[in-house]
Amino acid sequence: MHCKILGLPVQEGTGRPGCNMGPDSYRAAGIADAIRELGHTFVDLGNLSHGPERAIDHPNPVIKSLPVAVSWIEAISEAAYQASADGFPIFLGGDHLLAAGTVPGITRRSAENGRRQFVLWLDAHTDFHTLDTTTSGNLHGTPVAYYTGQKGFDGYFPKLAAVVDPKNVCMMGIRSVDPAERVAIRDSGITVYDMRQIDEHGVAALLRDFIARVRAENGVLHVSLDVDFLDPTIAPAVGTTVPGGATFREAHLIMEMLHDSGLVTSLDLVELNPFLDERGRTATVMVDLMASLLGRSVMDRPTISY
Repeated sequence: MHCKILGLPVQEGTGRPGCNMGPDSYRAAGIADAIRELGHTFVDLGNLSHGPERAIDHPNPVIKSLPVAVSWIEAISEAAYQASADGFPIFLGGDHLLAAGTVPGITRRSAENGRRQFVLWLDAHTDFHTLDTTTSGNLHGTPVAYYTGQKGFDGYFPKLAAVVDPKNVCMMGIRSVDPAERVAIRDSGITVYDMRQIDEHGVAALLRDFIARVRAENGVLHVSLDVDFLDPTIAPAVGTTVPGGATFREAHLIMEMLHDSGLVTSLDLVELNPFLDERGRTATVMVDLMASLLGRSVMDRPTISY
């Protein structure tokens, strides 16, 4: 594959600074070498900047940083669309607000190519708030509602060129859902596998069903991997830690199965806050997971010392 990495130093979606350092932390953790060692070609597109801000007000008084968030979404959506023209884009975050740009951008490309866009959302949270329902005001909790075309974004977030069908979204690892999100998700058609279902059935059986659906519809698959999908004992560098997350082996199995499927065409690595990390531990784990998605097998994974 021809891999492209693009840094998206977004931190305005969360109420805590530090995610803007995420892209360079992935670089320091050896993401370029990991890609090259697997035989893929590689280009680093640098770090994106958001465009000019314009005055935007919303009746919900708790919403934070709306003008700059919209500016980021516009810039990221166009950059993701361009990056998806030829190659495998890997978007380095940055908080999960970035998915309000990456997913619409690649979905626009997929629609032009006559392919159905699917999304695998690996996260502790559903991020299914609208601008009306958010009680924290942190806009990294809104991207899935936005790119699946839920009401409440018109006139604020950019108009979508193509919408992801909620039935084409699968969430895994969910274990922190606000009441408003719970109601909205129930009626949306999104497939949600929380940690109890993973404990009962295992990640392989659940993921295998979703992969089969993507293949049956000749779809393409975007993977959005949040640090907090993982248990915080494995990956502490995130401002939204939730105990009881995926284990190291569960996460690698998911990535290995995704590689075997041949369906993944783009990837988000999000919510890394290096300010909260331990000697680069989380960045290294995330790069290792990316390598599994790109074809590294258990048998040739190098030993890592912290």
